Amino acid sequence: MEITINAIHFDATEKLQDFIEKKVLKLQKSFEDIKKVEVKLTVVKPATALNKQAALSANVAGTTVFVEKTCDTFEEAVDLAIDAMKVKMTKIKEKSRNH
Repeated sequence: MEITINAIHFDATEKLQDFIEKKVLKLQKSFEDIKKVEVKLTVVKPATALNKQAALSANVAGTTVFVEKTCDTFEEAVDLAIDAMKVKMTKIKEKSRNH
């Protein structure tokens, strides 16, 4: 699985990148057919609360799953985005089993 982390208009720390990679790799345990995951980190309206945005897109079974969450910290945003991604991927997996 290929993981791409894009930090828009700032430099992501190694600690943050390691955190994101660990979280994204956990997705692969549940869903083996993930080809590529792209993580985009953005600061929305600096100097306000809830200004860290994480957008995840994953290529799974020929479709692209996209999730975007905004929180106080990037870690929290990534956590929520991963949880939402798991829900969407579970639905995709169930649909493919039913066909």
